[in-house]
Amino acid sequence: MHRRSKLFQGKFLHGSFPRNKQILRPFCFSDSTATKPTSDSLNTPFLSDLISKQHWSELKTHLKTTNPTTLLHQLLSSEADPELTLRYFNWSQKELKLSHPLELSCRLLHSLANAKSYSKIRAFLNKFVKDEKLHSNSSIFHALSMCGNKFCANSIIVDMLVLAYVRNSKTHLGFEAFKRAGDYGFRLSVFSCNPLLSALVKESAIGDVEYVYKEMMRRRIEPNVISFSVVVNGLCKVGKLNKAGDVIEDMKAWGISPNVVTYNTLIDGYCKMGRVGKMYKADAILKEMVANKICPNEVTYNILIDGFCKDGNVSVAKTVFEELQRQGLKPNVLTYNSLINGLCCDGKLDEAIGLRDEMLGLGLKPNVVTYNVLVNGFCKKKMIKEARELFDDIRGKGLATNAITFNTLIDAYCKNGMMEEAFALQTSMFENGIFPLTSTYNCLIGGLCKKGDIEAARKLIIEMEHKGVRADLVTYNILIDSLCREGESRKAERLLNEMFKLGLIPSHVTYNTLMDGYCTEGNLKAALNVRIQMEKEGKRANVVTYNVLIKGFCKKGKLEDANKLLNEMLERGLIPNRTTYEVVREEMMEKGFIPDIEGHLYNVSISS
Repeated sequence: MHRRSKLFQGKFLHGSFPRNKQILRPFCFSDSTATKPTSDSLNTPFLSDLISKQHWSELKTHLKTTNPTTLLHQLLSSEADPELTLRYFNWSQKELKLSHPLELSCRLLHSLANAKSYSKIRAFLNKFVKDEKLHSNSSIFHALSMCGNKFCANSIIVDMLVLAYVRNSKTHLGFEAFKRAGDYGFRLSVFSCNPLLSALVKESAIGDVEYVYKEMMRRRIEPNVISFSVVVNGLCKVGKLNKAGDVIEDMKAWGISPNVVTYNTLIDGYCKMGRVGKMYKADAILKEMVANKICPNEVTYNILIDGFCKDGNVSVAKTVFEELQRQGLKPNVLTYNSLINGLCCDGKLDEAIGLRDEMLGLGLKPNVVTYNVLVNGFCKKKMIKEARELFDDIRGKGLATNAITFNTLIDAYCKNGMMEEAFALQTSMFENGIFPLTSTYNCLIGGLCKKGDIEAARKLIIEMEHKGVRADLVTYNILIDSLCREGESRKAERLLNEMFKLGLIPSHVTYNTLMDGYCTEGNLKAALNVRIQMEKEGKRANVVTYNVLIKGFCKKGKLEDANKLLNEMLERGLIPNRTTYEVVREEMMEKGFIPDIEGHLYNVSISS
């Protein structure tokens, strides 16, 4: 069992330090050694009384013959109430437009810490970090360390400084202060570290999350269940599921039991992993959870139902749904939306509609996501009329359609050659105050290209620019594919330069499409040049690249060269796919050419 930290004891609420003076051990303060200006004529007790009574006009008159900063020095050096000194500090900044030296700010913070005025310190630092002329962390830490040997006070001040940075969305400065605190040996608490971890997770700075977590362990900053859950969530977000599992083991070593939130986070991570066997692992975690006497809740079941549906296993998702009800838990809109989506993807529209009706019977109101899923289901089945009827029905239900609703139906119209209806729906988007997205335009551009109207597609890209909508990689891939299909691969290649000017990086799809275009035209030299350019851009040829080139060489009767490419692919450790087998069979073997591949390829039946 780890030894508990003795710096901060007692219960802290919402990141605040305890008000009870008996809870926190005495601070190790010494008298300030900072230089004090001399002013024999300054009547500090009298001026303190004016500050206490808030007689600001009279005080202002007395300060006409005295440097206001001198008074602050005197207040800090005397036995004046630190909160009274703070009152003068704030007033002089606001009314006299003074910018006090950093050293005096640090001395004031020390006096407030000595008086255990933690709420005042938090308020001071919250204002301090908002200042546009914010001091650097290095100067703040230097100033604090120069105020005397006040390790305990400095630890509390820096702890609150980290929290102030995070709460004011200055996470990078909070992270820097966390690191400097380690360099100076200041002790931080979990109440600054947890918000810092959460902020770093939100910013997807998972490397920094791992650093903070490891440093907390090294510095013996005692974590709690929230600390571990936040780190597990961050690691799951980026697919580092094994590391997330290790953190849960750390959690147990600290004597902290993972709760339902921790397990839900890990199960969700596996469900979203997109790898074979992911649901098996998610189910195993569920079993571990139950074995540890942690009861799954609605969120647990919703995650599993959604995971099984997206894995194409709707029957198991339905079993989980039934288990949820057996446990006395009530399905919610999210539960039904996941199942309806799974059934729509499975082509079971009648069952999906039945579940929508079941929702209504239970008093659950379907939301726009429910209808978006159903509209998409009808569109996939090419039931465009029914999809439109459902689309029109949404508004009658008091729901507002969104960009996804419009995009789904526009895409269906475009894929079915109904361009007039697609453009009419785009106009309707504007009328309903919904601004078309890049994906909306991509659907329309794809539809126009499918009809061979590349000129209209180019005009649509110009319209996008005028409306401030930026063309993306998908936009250009659609155009390049269309030009290549029209035998205009040279024109398609010119679009690469246009992409680079816009800061878009061509993908494997872009280059492979171009190579395929050139191969179809019989221009193998140009296709190989595209491959060279692709590899110069740091993209190695993949299986699709080789399939395209092998087929291209076969079509030109260059079977030996095609065979060399096949062997090159195998030597690079790339695994042939079904297309590779089909090309070898149709373009080589059926023409009487047996590829020399040393038995690598034909361990399975070609006829399969």
